[in-house]
Amino acid sequence: MTALAATQRARLNASASRPESIVMDMKNSSPASPRRTFFTQASAGVALLALAPGVRLVDLALARAQDEPASAAQRWGLLVDVDRCVSGCDACVSACNTEHGLGDSERPQTDAQWIRKVDLVDNNTGRQLSLPLMCQHCEEPPCVDVCPTGASFRRADGIVLVDKHTCIGCRYCMMACPYKARSFIHEDLTGQKTHAPRGKGVVESCTLCVHRVDRDESPACVEACTDAGREALVFGDINDRNDPLATQLAETTTRELRADLKLNTAVRYRGL
Repeated sequence: MTALAATQRARLNASASRPESIVMDMKNSSPASPRRTFFTQASAGVALLALAPGVRLVDLALARAQDEPASAAQRWGLLVDVDRCVSGCDACVSACNTEHGLGDSERPQTDAQWIRKVDLVDNNTGRQLSLPLMCQHCEEPPCVDVCPTGASFRRADGIVLVDKHTCIGCRYCMMACPYKARSFIHEDLTGQKTHAPRGKGVVESCTLCVHRVDRDESPACVEACTDAGREALVFGDINDRNDPLATQLAETTTRELRADLKLNTAVRYRGL
């Protein structure tokens, strides 16, 4: 791992199918096992990924200013109002793709999907639902638990990310994720965004638009949903009692996807 990458990791840590069958205590990370240490060291030379000219993976998802790490005082989250979400509307998906430079190679089984729309039908009542599905930014993320190199990690403010310097493309995280929210990059890429560098042979997923969050802005999907007049997505700080998101979570009934797994997700759904 390069010195710059090591600095980034230390600062940030301060504190294939897609089945649609999926219908809040932070713990300290355990010391790295010898096996994980081995993979971390061995992967230092595996960062030769296919990037667009001038794009460096180290530019990924920095925590606010260089001298200001993410803080555990905050926990960013998202509320999805299913009653406001409309089937056929993909404003959130399109906004995400545009924001992060996700192209469509017309191969739906392998194309990267950071957010996707899912249509559901209640077999008992016939009620039809449409909702967006993305990384749920768990407090106890399975993807982090199974990653052999530490590439999958959770920031102090709860955002789950992938350090693409140390990702070796094993895809264990993809298998561990109960939401099928991660994608593997199969092809060489062009036209990348400097705030969202991507590389062939690594795994990626929703970052809650961490580059925007660190500028005190809302994720692109939230902004697009509001602009479309749906207002089905509410973003904010779960830990701030005065935040609109925290207020709504306290005043209304919401639901986690796969609550039985006790992952304490930061994405909640209302109307399910």
